[in-house]
Amino acid sequence: MRREWRKMAKFAFVGAMNTGVDFAVFAALVYGFGASTGWAQTVSYLCGFLNSYVWNRSWTFRTAGRIDVRELTRFGAVNALSFLLATAALLGLQKGLDWSPLAAKAASIVVSLAVNYVGSRLWVFRGETASAQE
Repeated sequence: MRREWRKMAKFAFVGAMNTGVDFAVFAALVYGFGASTGWAQTVSYLCGFLNSYVWNRSWTFRTAGRIDVRELTRFGAVNALSFLLATAALLGLQKGLDWSPLAAKAASIVVSLAVNYVGSRLWVFRGETASAQE
């Protein structure tokens, strides 16, 4: 059980990094370059996706071996679902409830984190780990 808590803490830390990357890119695109919310969401989420894969694979879940196309595909599928749900929350809050883009973005992150942890833990990175001492 202690190992699971450690993984969850690492996942949360990586999630905070991803959120920082995602949020910073989103804000820069919307407020710095005047990009539309939907386009900025796509680009910023992709940046967070890449950061997430690298850190969660190598550090959080310590997956052994070379990158596997099936693993990357599963990671992409989990993140696609997360992206769709987070984007629906973002646009629904911004357009439907008239929230500011940043407030709606912050709320959508909760949706994204929940979907990503469950999917990553139970489906993507469930294979062999680099060390049993996680």
